[in-house]
Amino acid sequence: MCKKIFIAATGQNTGKTTISLSLIHLARQKYRRVGFIKAVGPKCQEFNGCVVDKDAALMARVFGLEEDIHLMSPVVLGRGSTKRFLDGQLTTAELEERLVKACREMERKYDFLVIEGSGHGGVGSVVGLSNGRVANLCEAPVAMVSGGGIGNVIDSALLNLHLYRAEGCDVKLLLVNRLLTEKRDESLRYLTKAFTPLELPVAAAFDYSPILADPTLTHIARLLGHPLNGDPASHNRIVHHIQLGAASSQKVIDRLDDSTLLISTSCRDELIVTLSSLYHIPAYQRKIVGLVIPGHSPVSNITQKILDDSGIPYIRLKESTTAETYSAVTGHISKISSEDDEKIDLICSLAEKVMDFEAIERLL
Repeated sequence: MCKKIFIAATGQNTGKTTISLSLIHLARQKYRRVGFIKAVGPKCQEFNGCVVDKDAALMARVFGLEEDIHLMSPVVLGRGSTKRFLDGQLTTAELEERLVKACREMERKYDFLVIEGSGHGGVGSVVGLSNGRVANLCEAPVAMVSGGGIGNVIDSALLNLHLYRAEGCDVKLLLVNRLLTEKRDESLRYLTKAFTPLELPVAAAFDYSPILADPTLTHIARLLGHPLNGDPASHNRIVHHIQLGAASSQKVIDRLDDSTLLISTSCRDELIVTLSSLYHIPAYQRKIVGLVIPGHSPVSNITQKILDDSGIPYIRLKESTTAETYSAVTGHISKISSEDDEKIDLICSLAEKVMDFEAIERLL
């Protein structure tokens, strides 16, 4: 008999996919066949000839589940789906049938099945497939993932808890993610006190980590929609700091932190040359992740040659200003992709230390 768990969340960007990835990794140490479903997918892409949710594609690539990709993302709500539903071109019954059929087939193939929800409890309600309804249809016990803190966790978890229980779902666990290390024990103590009367166990997941939270160069390039040049081996480095190259070259260099992405306008030839030259020195290569070069002015020929010869990763944005670029990059929220080997390996390694899979399994 297949064991199942539905990964819910109190909202976006709580670390739901990180938890799903961790649970699959841990379950594979005990079960021979471990599967994944992104029940309702709002963010779609083409993968092996199928239009699927990005999270389903991620898990398929990471864990070698490509042969079942057509079952891993049974309901994809891409652009225009809401209008199609409201116009009567899609029906709840049709979507439910698609979901249940995929879930039953995956249950027959796998010993343990991780089913991931989308956003907060109400997401999908417009087509009659809220997360609570999905968990009910899949007959899966629910683990709800929240961000860190105390008050905001209580508020958001209570709001979502009622949505799931209204659908008859069995919410078995609140997993608190992204806790501040120095406040971990205190937060868990108060949250346990708050949810004990509701018979909802509380457990800690990952502490907040810049390595997990911050984007890679590849993510930045994808966000900006321009190619990433330079040494391909450095494209998946993680950006921990972002600095504007507005001061003098010496001051910019003096202020470098480890793993800094520099944003410098294209007319700052002396700064681009200096950074390109320093990139050959190991102590500075550790500090300089790469360059983003916005600006309408062309980079001079000699500067361009020094830039290319250095191997320093860089993104050239000819139609963007420095202010637009800085705003876009600093407002970005990093999502895990299958190319993020460093992050994925770290998640799996940390999961073995911080998550008690046996305890979670007992709650199921």
